Amino acid sequence: TLKKCVKLKTNSTMSNKKLSRVDVPNNSSLYKKPFVESFEETPLLVAVLTYMGYGILTIFGYLRDFLRQWNIEKCHVAREREEQKDFVPLYQDFENFYTRNLYMRIRDNWNRPICSVPGAKMDLVERVSHDYNWTFEHTGKVVKDVINMGSYNYLGFAENIGACADAAVKATHKYGAGVSSTRCEMGNLDIHEELEQLVARFLGVESSMAFGMGFATNSMNIPALTGKGCLILSDELNHASLVLGARLSGSTIRVFKHNNMQSLEKLLRDAIVHGQPRTHRPWKKILIVVEGIYSMEGSVVRLPEVIALKKRYKAYLYLDEAHSIGALGPNGRGVVDYFGLDPKDVDIMMGTFTKSFGAAGGYIGGKKELIDYLRTHSHSALYATSMSPPVAQQIITSMKIIMGEDGTKLGADRLRQLSENTTYFRRKLRDMGFIIYGNDDSPVVPMMLYMPAKIGAFGREMLKRNIGTVVVGFPATPIIESRARFCISAAHTREMLDTVSHLANLKPIYIYRNFYLSCYVSPKTVHSSY
Repeated sequence: TLKKCVKLKTNSTMSNKKLSRVDVPNNSSLYKKPFVESFEETPLLVAVLTYMGYGILTIFGYLRDFLRQWNIEKCHVAREREEQKDFVPLYQDFENFYTRNLYMRIRDNWNRPICSVPGAKMDLVERVSHDYNWTFEHTGKVVKDVINMGSYNYLGFAENIGACADAAVKATHKYGAGVSSTRCEMGNLDIHEELEQLVARFLGVESSMAFGMGFATNSMNIPALTGKGCLILSDELNHASLVLGARLSGSTIRVFKHNNMQSLEKLLRDAIVHGQPRTHRPWKKILIVVEGIYSMEGSVVRLPEVIALKKRYKAYLYLDEAHSIGALGPNGRGVVDYFGLDPKDVDIMMGTFTKSFGAAGGYIGGKKELIDYLRTHSHSALYATSMSPPVAQQIITSMKIIMGEDGTKLGADRLRQLSENTTYFRRKLRDMGFIIYGNDDSPVVPMMLYMPAKIGAFGREMLKRNIGTVVVGFPATPIIESRARFCISAAHTREMLDTVSHLANLKPIYIYRNFYLSCYVSPKTVHSSY
């Protein structure tokens, strides 16, 4: 049953210490408080069954492709017409094998349309599919009051009432919804200048720059900072925006193991000793790229150790705080605040406004010389449209609330509530026997599912109980580490967290039944609330 397969901490696994791996810092003297992250290894039996599941799915996939090739089964995938057979292929059939035969069977768990504010509770539009998830139709019904455990609404600022919403409405009346120009032309408003000064003061840096899109903040600014002859050392679990930015820069990229300081130091030492390939000249720059909180693992970067290595080997540090800004630290100022470090020790401080601030866009903070350089060299600054004024106002208002500059304790209360909710929910799941990953202070809580059939079954059964969750599998995670990911918010009440944590009360769902429902003989009509 799903219950039995999710609750893997049985007596045998509890007694076998080899199944648990606890990451403890090598240099504990750099930390002012205990820093422990636990990751339990996948049990051997579960790993074998998971590989078997994917194996059977693959066999059925090839069988179905064979039936499609001979027109025995209707093919819904995009393909060239017969009269284009002599053209260079536009679609690669084999590359789409996973999407066509595995992902499509459980596609109803993603892209669900929301018709309300993505707060602690939300409303979903009900969908139905008559062709095995290839297309969806709206039934006209709305699933009300679904507990939202998937949005990155860490501090609960995703709301349509209150100070932030009122301020955004006023900004819309004053400036309009759009800017219709770039910052360097006619799109630089006084509200943008105010936002950047506030962000710099919030981070404790000399200057900052705001961008309209968080993804572009990474992908368009890293190429402006490094280029040919530079070396980028990237954590293996870095976000796709960081990976894309590193590739676009033309720099040499070397990947170190996740949060592994021995692996990072080895790459740094080799880079200093050997220099560039063939010429052995010194690297022009060495840039270490890490994240504050890793969104799939729930782990926190070992920033004190990273900074120590950066200083020892004279490298630069690029810190992506997309998930940690506002969510960590006594003052909500991210992982630097969490460890009690000096912001000046981080060369490039990057973050987004899409999570804790309930808005959109991103920022980069650092020395004034750095920001002035990016204003004239960043593609995102020169060619992208400026941030929408109501979005900028939402950020300004929410940030002032966090800093306490609104004259209330609402920001401090939300920071405390998020911390309490995170600790309570993680402890509750552990006490119930579920395997969860990451740091105890991380509001990102991955709960392991492992088997492919359970990805779809878990998401559907949770929605059936009015709980919206994010389920993740291969290729977003390792093939034997599929999981459900909960994002805790300060807006969640203790009753909501109790409701979600009572997952063990799910009715028995037989894996073999759901396995075949997911891979081949699923019912023709699939509801998103199934």
